[in-house]
Amino acid sequence: MLFISAGCGRTKAVQLKGSDTMVNLGEAWTEKFMEENPSIAIAVTGGGSGTGIAALINRTTDIAMTSREMQEKEIKLANQNGVYPREIKVANDGIALVVSPQNPISKLTLKQLSDIFSGKITNWKEVGGEDKRIVALSRDRNSGTHVFFLENVVKLGNKKNKEEFAKEVLMMPSSQAIVEEVAGNSEAVGYIGLGYLNKRLKSIAVAKDSASPFILPGDESVTNGSYPIARGLYLYTDRNPGIDATNFIDFALSKEGQQIVKQMDFVPLKNL
Repeated sequence: MLFISAGCGRTKAVQLKGSDTMVNLGEAWTEKFMEENPSIAIAVTGGGSGTGIAALINRTTDIAMTSREMQEKEIKLANQNGVYPREIKVANDGIALVVSPQNPISKLTLKQLSDIFSGKITNWKEVGGEDKRIVALSRDRNSGTHVFFLENVVKLGNKKNKEEFAKEVLMMPSSQAIVEEVAGNSEAVGYIGLGYLNKRLKSIAVAKDSASPFILPGDESVTNGSYPIARGLYLYTDRNPGIDATNFIDFALSKEGQQIVKQMDFVPLKNL
């Protein structure tokens, strides 16, 4: 996905690249920012958090959008290339587990989700549903959402856990691809950022364990920490990103920018 705005008299566009989860948010920020700053051009490209981070390391983007924190090895690689990443948290997000509205399942524990995506549970009847196979969908490996879900759900937050996605799990190229597949397949289950939820999908309530309450993802449950699959959304720059990129980041963090976060169905850093 590519969103470029440019006009007469503008200098070279600020490059904003990365997370597919954040690309619509980046476009919404850009549209309003450029309306207020017509002399500054912004180019927005998706491709996944890994793509954005690689572009930052290779100096082909000014700002990387990521739905996960940079890894130590990525920061080390950036430093070797003379890039010193600066992390700016710009929003919060909950990862919603979604099924078709035709699927009777409405709640699952983290352990059940881990077992589904690692291939231990393969039929909906094993978690109280119908006698149908489970079609598990994941984002592809270049996605920050994929990395976060692997570490916090499949591995249950334990770095020593050797569980991985089962080979039968279908790796999808985008969050929208998961939306379309789940909406049309009553056997499917996938995960997406809050900004992609719509009436064609049913969100699953998730519990940390069998003794904990089942919580639906939403602004309140993400903000208060009760929803167990929540994360931050980030922008990364080099330590000296330039005045135009800095002004854009300041806008994203402003009250106006955070209102756009809310309008795009993510969770702002502070209650508005």
